[in-house]
Amino acid sequence: MLTEATIARRFITHAPPGEFNEVFNDVRTLLNDDALVRKSVSKAFAEYNKDQYIPTKIQNSDEECLITEVTDQGDGRFFDPRTRQTFKFDHLRREASEYQPHQPDEQSESWRLAFEKELTDYVKERYPYGACTIVGASDGDTISLAAFIESHKYEPKNFWNGRWRSHWSLSFSKGQSECELKGLVKAQVHYYEDGNVQLVSSKDFNESISIQDEHTMSKEIIKIIKQAEDNYQ
Repeated sequence: MLTEATIARRFITHAPPGEFNEVFNDVRTLLNDDALVRKSVSKAFAEYNKDQYIPTKIQNSDEECLITEVTDQGDGRFFDPRTRQTFKFDHLRREASEYQPHQPDEQSESWRLAFEKELTDYVKERYPYGACTIVGASDGDTISLAAFIESHKYEPKNFWNGRWRSHWSLSFSKGQSECELKGLVKAQVHYYEDGNVQLVSSKDFNESISIQDEHTMSKEIIKIIKQAEDNYQ
């Protein structure tokens, strides 16, 4: 039999876009035990934020940083590749604090920066409420890049809320002529005026891409992302 805490965690991790606080307050009322909430349910906050790519404001930056599994450093800390900072993140208040410097991965950074520039321009043009985060890493001669996009629109007065998420990744080594770009696109909408309908859909994408210089390949990646997201929408 499922415990109350387990059921509560499931409610929280499945909260519709823009309705996390309402779901949390309902769960808190149902449990009527703040100690149990802090002990058993608080972990669901982090799980939800990382799964939803929740954006957060970062000091010294006009761009928001996305909270993701990849940028999680443990102990409640995350890193922002764009500003080269780590920070403590309050998963309930969704606020960043306690900033510290963060050194980028030297081998992948030029590729990450080129990808970041192109993706930031793409997101600004396409998603008025969007944000993106691009992470670079290396292992020997292999460079890996991971990009996250999040956009949302909350219309509680019109009884609907929605969120768009996508994750794109690729890895390549010196001497390769092409690699595979993998993508996962997710859309989630909650409509509750004449009923209670929640749409959750996703689609995987795989596309081969030529490995060229940083800027040329980044532009090619954006073309693929744009076409994939156009076709999905």
